Amino acid sequence: MSEFNGVMMQYFHWYNQPDGSLWNQLAENAADLAKIGVTSVWLPPAYKGTAGGYDVGYGVYDIFDLGEFDQKGSIRTKYGTKEEYINAIKVAKKEGIRIYADVVLNHKLGGDKEEEVEATPMNPNNRHEAIGDLQNIKTWTHFTFPGRNGKYSSLEWHWWHFDAVDYNAYDGDANAVYLFKDKQFDDQVDLEKGSFAYLMGCDLDMEHPEVRGELKYWGEWYIDTTDVDGFRFDAVKHVKAGFFPEWLNHVRKYSGKPLFAVGEYWSDNIEALHHFISTTGGDVALFDAPLHYNFTEASKTGNDFDMRQIFDGTLVKDQPTLAVTLVENHDSQPLQSLESVVEAWFKPLAYALILLRRDGYPCIFYADYYGAHYKDSGKDGQEYEIFMDSHKWLIDKFLQTRQDYAYGEQYDYFDHANCIGWTRLGDESHPGAIAVVLSNGDAGTKWMEVGQANQNYIDLTEHIKEPITTNDEGWADFRCLAGSVSVWVPQSSN
Repeated sequence: MSEFNGVMMQYFHWYNQPDGSLWNQLAENAADLAKIGVTSVWLPPAYKGTAGGYDVGYGVYDIFDLGEFDQKGSIRTKYGTKEEYINAIKVAKKEGIRIYADVVLNHKLGGDKEEEVEATPMNPNNRHEAIGDLQNIKTWTHFTFPGRNGKYSSLEWHWWHFDAVDYNAYDGDANAVYLFKDKQFDDQVDLEKGSFAYLMGCDLDMEHPEVRGELKYWGEWYIDTTDVDGFRFDAVKHVKAGFFPEWLNHVRKYSGKPLFAVGEYWSDNIEALHHFISTTGGDVALFDAPLHYNFTEASKTGNDFDMRQIFDGTLVKDQPTLAVTLVENHDSQPLQSLESVVEAWFKPLAYALILLRRDGYPCIFYADYYGAHYKDSGKDGQEYEIFMDSHKWLIDKFLQTRQDYAYGEQYDYFDHANCIGWTRLGDESHPGAIAVVLSNGDAGTKWMEVGQANQNYIDLTEHIKEPITTNDEGWADFRCLAGSVSVWVPQSSN
């Protein structure tokens, strides 16, 4: 059986224009994406956020409003209307592209009414430490969704559906996380800050039966409404880990589909990722955040980084079948909260490392593919103008190579600190073989085997114009330029 070289695309970035055009854009681009080898698309949260038509989607207000109701100042979301969303999904699926919906189960924001409740202020940096006595607070925990007026679900959310908040109208200047009386932070979460169950807004209480029931019902409704093929779970390190397989298997059973799921456990601590995978029984793949951080470090330290260690401490090295590999995402891009930029010169090397190797499920970032231009304030309060380069031409070359050649045995030649390479020998359905060589220092060569005797090879990246010919045993010195990557394929197939 031939390998399936799936490729995911994150089809948005933080600074997409809030003009309601993204869903229609996907419908227009779906055929081209399928042609180049994109097999799945991860879409941003499609429901109404607290900032209405400007919300990226993570300030969750109403999960039943997909751009249908006049709430929070708009009918559509940042990306378009419900009808445009459903149409884009249909068009993409018709082209053979799977659709993954972004699901935020951690918090809600933008409550419609205040409620008074007893709570204990806790230290934001140590959630086990009380910094005050149990007291009355007033906070925005009553969600009535007046624009929807009970359509799809009649549940109104109240303080008892949550564990904690970080706002108290009686003490607006307090720096505290307010833990509601008789509540506790969820277990099975990341241990940073003592317990990282609380992230923002009104933190959902995953032990409350109405919360669990509503989220499962919503999952059924969402599948019926959108026909998506899987989910990207946001901020999984802040949510009781055991709820994810419970929810996912409920929705799988309801839909009768083997729905895919990947979680965002954004940490460079590989042991934390392993613990989540163990707790969830391997039901949920994870983005390989440690690999991203290796790419960031390599891009910033240049030839001081030992490329033989690029996969050290990564999920794709330890658990390749559960690793979704990536170069950048919306949180790591410049001026974002988790900014950890992979410098532009290194991105071709990084994309070769995720797209042209055997292991992992690679994810392309919208802003790396199409480019991006935006302005925002940095952490220093100054405004910056950002230009992110488009790497579309080269990524397309890699995707074509992945479709045509990236099959069969993989031989690694990770034997030099600055110049590494590998070959893929193909299989019965894809008899060609490729050689990839890259350097974070000087121009280099790698003596590597491709199993194709006396065959001319050309560099698909066009960095090197002269062909290379293998010897009688199918070996050759494959070259790359300084700080660059070259992908060598049989010349006859050009």
